[in-house]
Amino acid sequence: MPHGPEEKKQALDAGAECPAILQQLAAVRAAVNGLMATVLESYLREEFPSSEIRSDSQNKSINETISIVRSYLR
Repeated sequence: MPHGPEEKKQALDAGAECPAILQQLAAVRAAVNGLMATVLESYLREEFPSSEIRSDSQNKSINETISIVRSYLR
């Protein structure tokens, strides 16, 4: 199965099975979304004071924000 976007387009033009390419595209999207959520979570946790200094409400807000972002990226 082709790996690059242009190769996928060429494969479709050449008659490759569309479901296989759609499955690969969905896998790539899931991987990128997972990475984006992980980077954002790391950023939020590093930008705010350490967890020992943060209040319970700040920790709750960070956790809720991360949860919302993760559910949006699914």
